[in-house]
Amino acid sequence: MKRPSLVIILLVVGFTGFFIGRWISPGASGPGLATTSDEREILYWVAPMDARYRRDEPGKSPMGMDLVAVYADQRDQDDPAIVKIDPIVVNNLGVRTARVETGSLSRIIDTVGYVAYDESTLSHIHARVDGWIEKLNVGSTGDRVKRGQVLFELYSPALVSAQEEFVASLASRSTALREASAGRLRSLGFRESQIEVLQKTRQVQQRVRFYAPKDGIVTQLLVREGMYITPASEIMSLGQLDTIWLMVEVFERQAAWVERGQLAEVQLDYLPGRTWQGTVDYVYPELSPSTRTARVRIRFDNPDKALRPNMFASVRIFGTPVPDAIHIPLQALIRGGSVDRVVLAEGAGRFRSKVVVAGIESGDRVQILSGLAAGETVVSSGQFLIDSESNIDAEIARMEQAADGVPDSEPAE
Repeated sequence: MKRPSLVIILLVVGFTGFFIGRWISPGASGPGLATTSDEREILYWVAPMDARYRRDEPGKSPMGMDLVAVYADQRDQDDPAIVKIDPIVVNNLGVRTARVETGSLSRIIDTVGYVAYDESTLSHIHARVDGWIEKLNVGSTGDRVKRGQVLFELYSPALVSAQEEFVASLASRSTALREASAGRLRSLGFRESQIEVLQKTRQVQQRVRFYAPKDGIVTQLLVREGMYITPASEIMSLGQLDTIWLMVEVFERQAAWVERGQLAEVQLDYLPGRTWQGTVDYVYPELSPSTRTARVRIRFDNPDKALRPNMFASVRIFGTPVPDAIHIPLQALIRGGSVDRVVLAEGAGRFRSKVVVAGIESGDRVQILSGLAAGETVVSSGQFLIDSESNIDAEIARMEQAADGVPDSEPAE
């Protein structure tokens, strides 16, 4: 009975030694990371949309997506700055790339603005004497008036006295007196046609008519019938819509691109599909202290009166293009606090983050002043995940150096 017991003990010791050897063998990486020669070593699992979320086993990310395995061979052994990702994972992440191009880059400014009256066409109506408005022929703001149309009738003792003086001068033989009396009427606002009628009829008008100096729209109406006015009182304002201004706000970084005479296109929501073309008429010298934007005035012809004051508009101004510019899609640029960078695609699932100096933005393109060459390929979608993976690995390396007592500024020995 002792012989079978000895055989059993030897078998147990042999199997125990085999498993202990497997546990401490050089190919093992610890619990949960042991691999065979034909399997890839998995370092950890990471969330597809947040590289900071790592786990030691498969599972779900906080967004409910399957965690992605990160293998030990995903980082290039010769260059630690290169991140290597399995092509299947690249496809699942929706990574897209674009070529670095060179050529003329238009300085296109996309902004917004609002329609306003052309201030050179505005007229302010005042009376040159004190008096009472006996009759008002304009009903409200927005009424259209024609040149020569009677706007209001005014009773003024000063006008009545001036007319009586002119009629009395007609009976005298003094030409100088007649001219002086007529000149006083002109200075008080009488038209030449009214003086001629008074000279023929010699009848003093108690209520003097005031006429519109031109065609237009009443932009302001500040009086009503029966009101007493003085020469300082503004009675109404008239504007025209044959030409209009478009007041545009331009960001400070784009203010130097705008010059007088440049072409501009405008679209409005209430007439989709229609485009108006105009030119930059004036660039104001000061920036708004509240919005830090420069004001630009664009002039448009408006023969059909379709553009109306205070309408909101989308504006595109075509600045002087930049020749021989290296440019990439704007979405490929990763803006940083101190530096900007892009992710280069080097083929075969190899990616590298690279610092660049960005120039002007034009539509969906951005100029690169340094850091890239024409013909290179950059990642235009999914680059944030790749870039964050590279940055996190670098940060872990610095933390490990600090734990070993090696300063960040000195290389580890």
